[in-house]
Amino acid sequence: MDKQPSPFPDQRLEELEQRIRNTPMPRHSMSSEIMNQIGGRNMNKPRNGSTILKRTLTAASIAAVMGAGAIGAGFVSPTMASALKQIPGIGSMFYGLSSDEIGRAVDQGILTQPLKQITKDGVTLTLTNVLYDGTRLSYTIERAGEHLPQEVPSPYIPMESEIISGDNEWKKSRQVPEQQQKKGYVTAPETFINNEELKSFRSFGDDIGNSNAVFAEYTNLGSLPNEFELTVRTKVTRVEEPFEFKVPVKISDTKLVIQPNETKSYENFSYTLQKIESTVTNTRLILESTGKVPASSEQTGKYAPTMMYYEIVDDQGKVLNQRKLGFFHRAPDLEYQVDELYDAISPNAKSVTIKPYTFTVNTDNWSVVGEKLDEKGRVLSSGDKTYIKELETNVPLKP
Repeated sequence: MDKQPSPFPDQRLEELEQRIRNTPMPRHSMSSEIMNQIGGRNMNKPRNGSTILKRTLTAASIAAVMGAGAIGAGFVSPTMASALKQIPGIGSMFYGLSSDEIGRAVDQGILTQPLKQITKDGVTLTLTNVLYDGTRLSYTIERAGEHLPQEVPSPYIPMESEIISGDNEWKKSRQVPEQQQKKGYVTAPETFINNEELKSFRSFGDDIGNSNAVFAEYTNLGSLPNEFELTVRTKVTRVEEPFEFKVPVKISDTKLVIQPNETKSYENFSYTLQKIESTVTNTRLILESTGKVPASSEQTGKYAPTMMYYEIVDDQGKVLNQRKLGFFHRAPDLEYQVDELYDAISPNAKSVTIKPYTFTVNTDNWSVVGEKLDEKGRVLSSGDKTYIKELETNVPLKP
């Protein structure tokens, strides 16, 4: 479910299309997610003035206390940390974290505010927030100027690209020659670590709640150093020269890495838990599975199990929410490579339990049994879960 002057060159677009076909779609708005990945606007973005005003006032009050550089250690009270979570961009970066966890993240240099600003041809871009915790890299770019489009991410795609998804009218509206494009859209950025381009898959789109910013996030980073120079390079439509930001990134080496390499089997299904990585901002679960997913007594006839999902619960009963929950509208495959992000593990937790489960779907229309949606199609409750007790794995976190 995802540089040239346009959002993606051919190779990236082909990778995107293949990923859309082979990746579970988010359980909210599928069209919104796809458009975000190719540089379109988020169709559910709030436009009301009160949201933007609240964001501005909150950001201004924090800036007055903390200044313009990196958010310094020792200045983040629980009240201030709570306010930080309300800032779009920072709020999404720190989804699911408590005030204490945000404070620790600030202390360790995980969040900085470079506030680097560049102006070209009447358009100003500012690199406002950078987050790197060892497992994901996120940043926010704000845009300012006169007579700019309401939307920020560029909706255009390269003229030479062959898009499989979408009808001809959709393609035609987005494959616009550069000289005919509207000025002021921000294209999907290139990102470099110590001058080497980051090829990891990323999401890109609106910074929700801030009508003049874009948000980019990279996961599946592999091995990145704890200290490096980050380069962010992007273009604005009808502005000839690119915008390039360079900022230093340095974090404390506090990532917990556990490699159980433990295999659990039940009926014809098995999975191998390869790695758990935990930072103060998130938990990364890596495993691979093979075989047919077990079906319960309720998952018969036209009702069937989905692919296997994995819940993480610590020894204090806290469930670590999964950041993105995907769903295939078809029968599950027989092999999966799982690499997912969850909430952070509490520093007091001594162990976590991996609890595999499935949803139940009606194969007539692939709807999820028990799922509840609002009037806009957004998920209110994710559906009925069937846990497979025989597949649970307990993982000690400390010797």
